Amino acid sequence: MPVWDQPRSFWTWGNVSDEPSEDERKKMAAAISARLGQEVTPPPIPNLDEIELTPSRITVPEPLSAFVTAGHRQRALHTYGGHVLELLKAMRGQFDHPPDAVAHPRNEDELEAVLSWCDQHSYTAIPYGGATTVVWGLSVPADSNGAVSIDMAHFHQVLEIDEVSRAANIQAGVFGPDLEATLKPHGLTLRHFPQSFPWSTVGGWVATRSGGHYATNHTHIDDFVEAVRMLTPSGWWESRRLPGSGAGPSPDRLAIGSEGILGVISSVWLRLQKRPVYRATAGVVFPSWQAGYDATRHIVQAKLWPANLRLLDPAEAEQSAGLNGQQSLLIIGFESADVPQGAYVWEAVKIAREFEGQIDDEDVRIDDGTGQATGREGAVGAWRQAFIGVNAGVSNGLGLLADTFETSITWDKWPEFDAHVRDRVGAALRETLGASARLSCRFTHVYPDGPAPYYSFSGVAAPGGEAEIWQHIKDTATAAVVDAGGTSTHHHAVGRMHRPGYDQQVPTTFKAALRAVKRELDPRGILNPGVLIDPD
Repeated sequence: MPVWDQPRSFWTWGNVSDEPSEDERKKMAAAISARLGQEVTPPPIPNLDEIELTPSRITVPEPLSAFVTAGHRQRALHTYGGHVLELLKAMRGQFDHPPDAVAHPRNEDELEAVLSWCDQHSYTAIPYGGATTVVWGLSVPADSNGAVSIDMAHFHQVLEIDEVSRAANIQAGVFGPDLEATLKPHGLTLRHFPQSFPWSTVGGWVATRSGGHYATNHTHIDDFVEAVRMLTPSGWWESRRLPGSGAGPSPDRLAIGSEGILGVISSVWLRLQKRPVYRATAGVVFPSWQAGYDATRHIVQAKLWPANLRLLDPAEAEQSAGLNGQQSLLIIGFESADVPQGAYVWEAVKIAREFEGQIDDEDVRIDDGTGQATGREGAVGAWRQAFIGVNAGVSNGLGLLADTFETSITWDKWPEFDAHVRDRVGAALRETLGASARLSCRFTHVYPDGPAPYYSFSGVAAPGGEAEIWQHIKDTATAAVVDAGGTSTHHHAVGRMHRPGYDQQVPTTFKAALRAVKRELDPRGILNPGVLIDPD
């Protein structure tokens, strides 16, 4: 069954088919009980149809009733994104501000009709893709006089594939797995794999400037966008499809990362590539965190462009890859459709060894197109399994608070930046989570001029107090990364969560210019008010 047609879960990431079983939840509860020294049990999952919602303030007009509903189930399902606190609220049956109606337009005419209706009545309009946002990008403002969630699931077609130019015109509601399944018979792939890939959409990737798993070179959705078609309250916005242009500021760049405040993305042209045939991987162990990031910098600045150059600090390497708690782990991966990758991986290993990196020659895995396994054994394989197997619903509600924050910083500032963040966030963690607090870091992406560190934290939090504890930790983390010169978000978007850091990061004159664009495209300010900028 295609992803777009599967029933979605309201209390964990993904679809109903992705929900953890009661047995899985009980096993996790037993593990957490052992860690806490006291028994915890999985809370019951509420019946969605019995959850209490505020009455809808909207009457759906007859001409729109074929694809717009104010039904209870759809309103509940479209209330939250995928942040841990949102999922915790959903699990507890707390749906404070649901949308008043949900639209499922099936074509552009219906999309125009519903957006025009929202504009005419000044209803808040919230574009909805896969709902994997972890920055409160779908929240209905408390002062809204009515809100409509515009679900793009019916925009699920790959409209055209240009095999000569290697590009495709893709509707915004196409989910990652469905896209790759369509491209595979053509020998093509987008190779854009955010962690939310199984449940997120092409339109969502573009709207939030998503980052894929590839650590270097082409990894952000920005790198793949060739043209954008987007509906605004003032009319259609469609850029010319070109491989490149020097004609003034790019209309694509303004749409990419606009997070639904300027328009609803209908379709995009994205650059494709041939499916990889040649692969090579290596997992290099370093005696310290510093040795690992020094090696990583030299490899990325050599411009070998590995597909994977992911560095795990000692805490992360111990927990996910089974190392001794002192060592860091660098996961190196190369792939290509046309060129054997053995020479490249050996060059990267050579550089790593110059910085105390340890790896036996037989642990360098090379597939010269014969289908040999790479990256699935040893420490690398252990980390891969732990990373892919993550599921928010297994531990949610069991007294363990866990979340992440990510940023980027230039190499010259990196060591001091890392120390500064660990000091301030570590203090907040000890203050709120006590001895159970854990903080770790890995590089998700690396650039010739700096890394993108991704910090994870966890600890035991008393049920009912999670939100206050999380907010204190998050405020501390945001202040720490911004004060030290980093970005408030590297690939998780801004939403409403990162507004405080984003407001400090961008020039005041740029925010004024963005407001002017919004006034022109969305005069009544109906599209996602409060995201990126405040409405006038």
